[in-house]
Amino acid sequence: MDRYLSLSEIQEQLEANDLRLTPQREAVVQVLLDNTDAHLRAEDIFLMTKKLAPEIGLATVYRTLELLEKLNIIYRFDYGDGQSRYELGRRSEEHYHHHLICLECGEISEFNDDLLEKLEAKIAKERDFEIVDHSLRIFGYCRRCRNKK
Repeated sequence: MDRYLSLSEIQEQLEANDLRLTPQREAVVQVLLDNTDAHLRAEDIFLMTKKLAPEIGLATVYRTLELLEKLNIIYRFDYGDGQSRYELGRRSEEHYHHHLICLECGEISEFNDDLLEKLEAKIAKERDFEIVDHSLRIFGYCRRCRNKK
């Protein structure tokens, strides 16, 4: 089983909210499905979507991304470069995966180890706070950039 939401699951989520999977929305979703390992900016998604739906406008892509984010179908992140990037939601993660961000080349890589469980439990108990998720971004230099120095 794939770890990402499928097109049919996304369609079901839209329909559960009385929304349709329009051809434009489907084109945006297809770009995200085809690039699950990428951390795409809205402009990247727009350019890729134009190949599938030449009539689509940038505003439509932005509205679609906003809608998909509101429905937790995709997630928006800012990795410190001032630009939002989008990722397709996953099925089987208790917590969302974390990111390593290279300050030199901007490469973003993922890791799934959840090293914060004990810390979360401690914080939840001390603050009487129900934690439902967290996101961790670690900034540094990738192997390629370190080897260039």
